Amino acid sequence: MSAAADRPTVEISTDFYSLDALMALVDEPPRLALAPEVAERIDAGARYVERIAPQDRHIYGINTGFGPLCETRIPADRMSELQHKHLVSHACGVGEPVPERVSRLAMLVKLLTFRAGYSGISLEAVQRVLDLWNADVIPVVPKKGTVGASGDLAPLAHLALPLIGLGKVRVDGRITDAGAVLEAMGWKPLRLKPKEGLALTNGVQYINALALDSVLRSERLIKAADLIAGLSIQGFSCADTFYQPILHATSLHPERSAVAGNLVRLLDGSNHHTLPQGNAAREDPYSFRCAPQVHAAVRQTCGFARDIVGRECNSVSDNPLFFPEHDQVILGGNLHGESTAFALDFLAIAMSELANISERRTYQLLSGQHGLPDFLAPEPGVDSGLMIPQYTSAALVNENKVLATPASIDTIPTSQLQEDHVSMGGTSAYKLWTILDNCEYVLAVELMTAVQAIDLNQGLRPSPATRGVVAEFRQEVGFLREDRLQADDIEKSRRYLRGRLRTWAKDLD
Repeated sequence: MSAAADRPTVEISTDFYSLDALMALVDEPPRLALAPEVAERIDAGARYVERIAPQDRHIYGINTGFGPLCETRIPADRMSELQHKHLVSHACGVGEPVPERVSRLAMLVKLLTFRAGYSGISLEAVQRVLDLWNADVIPVVPKKGTVGASGDLAPLAHLALPLIGLGKVRVDGRITDAGAVLEAMGWKPLRLKPKEGLALTNGVQYINALALDSVLRSERLIKAADLIAGLSIQGFSCADTFYQPILHATSLHPERSAVAGNLVRLLDGSNHHTLPQGNAAREDPYSFRCAPQVHAAVRQTCGFARDIVGRECNSVSDNPLFFPEHDQVILGGNLHGESTAFALDFLAIAMSELANISERRTYQLLSGQHGLPDFLAPEPGVDSGLMIPQYTSAALVNENKVLATPASIDTIPTSQLQEDHVSMGGTSAYKLWTILDNCEYVLAVELMTAVQAIDLNQGLRPSPATRGVVAEFRQEVGFLREDRLQADDIEKSRRYLRGRLRTWAKDLD
């Protein structure tokens, strides 16, 4: 990463930020600043909170306790203490820290909520978030502890602790105490103003950050699945009928035509469909023949998730909200993560299915059909070939099926029934991460199996578009002439896949 002073400055504006635009800011972090109109909005909201805070009425989160303590009035001389204790008491996350990119994404999405000026947070507090980002001092956030409503309270409290000199931060890849870093930077811990602690913890920016990361990762795996399926189609000597444009023109699902179009380009010039060892009736198993339909359904689900998560990231997620122009304080439910939770659970089902159909193609390639030797072993019997990697895929697919059960169908009441319905979007996000990890491995196993089948498929002339992939892959994972340690090959195949995901995503529709 370049020195902070050498990086360009990007202003946070009122524009709609796509998921790709937000991730680009994380991949190559610029310096961040506020656009003038954003700074004006934030300042106006903070001044409004400052004006109404002394009033003799209940104003939730300013002069009251939190949750079911909302009717407990807090005196003016303890309002700052209230916000400080809010952060300290709510930082109850557990588990391993999330990657730095997720912490950065959460900071970005939080800034998108603040930019509207409805949260009542001061410019001073927002500037400290920008200062941390610009100095590459990134809060450490434990993975688990949110129920995805009432805000992602625990993880966002950890995200905010460094503002008051507490918690942990990452600096140059190392985790250290935030207080020591602030002292070294010459920054004093902030004394929080009314509403600021609550503004920092309220909202579902944490699960939206996890969702953003998962949607983009899913999109890359979905396109990689088309390419790997193209390799398997050639290895299994499939027909060329099921991906023809004329067939998919009969469907009103454009995603099917996109998958079929990828297969047409990938397989152009291959003779796989002319080989005598193929199915004479040109009626291949569903895992091949219905790949355009299944892959397309996964694309549709991911597209739905992209739309929902994009809207969520650009929305105001906080409570209460302050509208100075209307002289109104409005309490509502913009802290509930049900939309994101539903999207994540639906995407989990889809990505589980992508791994499922991939494993089925792997199984078919090992079945001893279409002129291929049993388990793709040159000498079956003394060698088991690729028999057991399919077991690994089967185990991962089974785990995915269990994890695909929606978390959002459950709720566990919290806060003395004040928060009696929650989204459980955090669980939706965590289990999707595991499904994506498993999907990556399953696709890697199909990849190594398909390339082995291509090498053993007599008379096959691979397409020009895939010939280079096969040759490049063989530089990483050699031809399986006799049994060897397959765990190493699986990891090598996964590393190869990971290293090509972004390139393949750009090259394919």
